[in-house]
Amino acid sequence: MARDEAVEAVSNAIRRSRAGLSDPNRPIGSFLFLGPTGVGKTELCKTLANFMFDSDDAMVRIDMSEFMEKHSVSRLVGAPPGYVAMKRAVT
Repeated sequence: MARDEAVEAVSNAIRRSRAGLSDPNRPIGSFLFLGPTGVGKTELCKTLANFMFDSDDAMVRIDMSEFMEKHSVSRLVGAPPGYVAMKRAVT
C-alpha cells in the first residue's frame, strides 16, 4: 500500500466514524503501518494523533525492531509465570 493509500484508508475510517456510519462501541480503526525507514509511518501517526487529540503525544509508538529475538517479547507482555517473583502467597 502506498503512502497515499494509507492516508486515504485512515481518512476514510475517520470520516465514517464522524458521519455516524460506524459502530460507536468499536474503535474508529486499527492500523498497522509497515515499511522501511523514512517512508512517513511515524509522521502519519503523529499527524493523526495531533488532528484527533491536539497532541502528537497521544500515540503509543512500539518499535518492533526491538522485538526481533524470540525472548524479547517478554519486554512487551511481561515475563512468563515462574520467572517473576510471586507477590502474594499461593493458597
